[in-house]
Amino acid sequence: MDIKQLKFLIALDETRHFGQAAARCHITQPTLSMRLRNLEDELGLPLVNRGQRFEGFTAPGERILAWARTVLEAYEGLQAEAAACRGHLVGTLRLGVVPLSSFDPLPLLQKLHAAHPNLRFELSALSAEQILEQLASNRLDLGISFLDRLDPQRFDSLVLNETRMGLLHDQRHYDFGEQPLNWHALTELPLGMLTSGMHFRQSIDQAFHSRGLQPNVLLQTDAVHQLLQAVHGGLCCAVMPLDSGLEALTEHLRLQPIADAQVLAPLGLIMRRSAPRSALAEACFALHLAQSVPA
Repeated sequence: MDIKQLKFLIALDETRHFGQAAARCHITQPTLSMRLRNLEDELGLPLVNRGQRFEGFTAPGERILAWARTVLEAYEGLQAEAAACRGHLVGTLRLGVVPLSSFDPLPLLQKLHAAHPNLRFELSALSAEQILEQLASNRLDLGISFLDRLDPQRFDSLVLNETRMGLLHDQRHYDFGEQPLNWHALTELPLGMLTSGMHFRQSIDQAFHSRGLQPNVLLQTDAVHQLLQAVHGGLCCAVMPLDSGLEALTEHLRLQPIADAQVLAPLGLIMRRSAPRSALAEACFALHLAQSVPA
């Protein structure tokens, strides 16, 4: 058994296709199949249901796949840790971000990349619950998420800027002047929102309900890009993070401030406390902390 066989197994799970898994691993499909059969022979277990195409994993295969991910993550963490001890950062920083986060991680990643050109980045849009779960299981190195449900015994955190809210609209369809809007004015507009249960949506609902107001929700979606498309097309407006830079996507979009509008929970940069802890995450934490301290 070797690390490459585990990589092949994981690639097959992620692509659900023998040919695509082989292409991702830069090998031929017969080689991929042979190496996976060798792994099955060594373990004495059938891992893959085979027909004319990939038909999923066997029950033992699913269990072995979970261990394969753990072993591969530990191997990559070991390599990154060794490089960090030599004064270099290599590997992939895995960062999970809640939808509609007001914190833009790109400047931080750009500084890391400039200092460590061999570093790569993997950004995932996840719910607050998914971020904590994947940090705990070492499938993420860092999270940008809300801190209201954070267990300080399990996670370290750095508080980021407060998330204020504004109304994103297309100026070809709506014109609100220059003054901040109020929540009552928003009830007269068709609104697009994230689906109920998502953290940003909960803050919006609370703002309306605490004032005895009922919003006119025309569109609900769990995809931010669909909200942006709907706003750009004039179908609706959407409450968004005020400092998110979304209005810069096209010349027609604008974010109008909403008076007394902020997300309920503070946003923070989160890292697991227990070992093994990512050297990449620690470097990112240290860089952001250095940027946050006044000179």
